[in-house]
Amino acid sequence: MKESGYCSDPDRHILFDMRGQFLGYIDDGSDREATQVRLNDTRASLAASGRADDWTPGGPDKTGYPFALSCRQPHVNLEEAVARYLGTLPSELIWGAWDDLSFASQETPRPLHEALMYVYGLREEQQRLNLPATLPKYLGGQVLIESSGQQRAHSAANAKGILQLSPSALNDCRIKPANHWHRLAQIDCALKLMDQNARNLRPPFEARFGHLPDDKRGQLFTLLLVQAYHGGASRVQSLLEDETLSKPAAYFAQEHERFSAGDIAFGMVFHNLGRDRFGLASLYYVADVQLATEALCKTERLADTRFCP
Repeated sequence: MKESGYCSDPDRHILFDMRGQFLGYIDDGSDREATQVRLNDTRASLAASGRADDWTPGGPDKTGYPFALSCRQPHVNLEEAVARYLGTLPSELIWGAWDDLSFASQETPRPLHEALMYVYGLREEQQRLNLPATLPKYLGGQVLIESSGQQRAHSAANAKGILQLSPSALNDCRIKPANHWHRLAQIDCALKLMDQNARNLRPPFEARFGHLPDDKRGQLFTLLLVQAYHGGASRVQSLLEDETLSKPAAYFAQEHERFSAGDIAFGMVFHNLGRDRFGLASLYYVADVQLATEALCKTERLADTRFCP
């Protein structure tokens, strides 16, 4: 998405195929129905030109193909979420203590972004994390998508806080109910869960993709960790090891030079849509996080920092 620039205007839809390749975009119509007509016309055109192998019209209750993703996600106001995350909304500056963590002070509160980097940096220094170097920026993107950076975000499934941790995850991290909304605790817990997932997924990942160049391998592993955060490590492991579900991974591992890390991560899910509960939500979550991460890295504050290599 970053290379294509398709989502430089939020009033657009991206179209992409089962391999995770982005085929193009449309500018949204004046209303939902007009946008749907444009999408279907573009789908037909892509198929006629040979860029898509087939096409299916979409509708209110029907998913069309090639798939479409809105650049303007309805559940997240990215501009507001970025402002909240970077602390340009003064009311969103934070301070506090959790476990052995102590961040900022009541007199000089700091942005949520700095809190995330503080927790990550300290845990890495303590050798309690072994995560890809690109993970922090994607975790920042996840904060935007999961909660828009809102401390009291609460889902219908009872997920809580800036990283929408489930009751079982909060319990695993030994966070008492009074601290469920604590932002330092949320970040610390999410990193702990990411690290657990990384330990479980690294052996099958290395067995499948260990021959990829370092940068691409690290990027792909990060995207699979994002997927695991959303759908569970066991399901991502099945994409790497299951006799049927791993066929796309085997193909991409062999043909990796033809694909970016993002293409591979998307393609592994695309080819398994409808299997093992892999649906469009699985696909769109990582795409959403990519868009949010991109939005962060376009800000003047973060564009030229280590956070956005």
